[in-house]
Amino acid sequence: MSRPLPSARPVDRYFASYADDHQNPLNQQIHLVAVPAILWSVVALLWCLPPLITWFQNGIWAGLAMFAAWSWYNRLSRPLGLGMLAVFFVFGCSCRLLEARIGLGNLAWLAVAVFVVAWVAQFVGHRAEGRRPSFLTDLTYLLIGPAWVLAKLYRRFDWRW
Repeated sequence: MSRPLPSARPVDRYFASYADDHQNPLNQQIHLVAVPAILWSVVALLWCLPPLITWFQNGIWAGLAMFAAWSWYNRLSRPLGLGMLAVFFVFGCSCRLLEARIGLGNLAWLAVAVFVVAWVAQFVGHRAEGRRPSFLTDLTYLLIGPAWVLAKLYRRFDWRW
């Protein structure tokens, strides 16, 4: 796979590098499920942290983290930023609904279980790939993974990102 020219957008350079580490079809399929699962579990775990100030409700830390991540995605690419805004909205709503249905403690345990299972799957995928995960060389790739999955969805619908 040829890398984009240095004048390419940063998002294109990130995706080209990320794609180089994710050539194996099994690894790609695992990432399509595991990356969003990990992102949801991180949001859910942050959701469960106590707000510390009584004016705030559970979810304040998740909301702040999602806003910070969304700001980064939006600077990287406006269409991806809008998509990640939708993803974060759905994740936040799911956390609120699950908190009401199963309670905060059970939400935390569910998030831990999803986190562990999804990371095990990721490492199985990378074992099949024969390459180390991208984030081991640059932590930025922990944020690129969800955008890469979203960009794959955009390509399926022939949307520009």
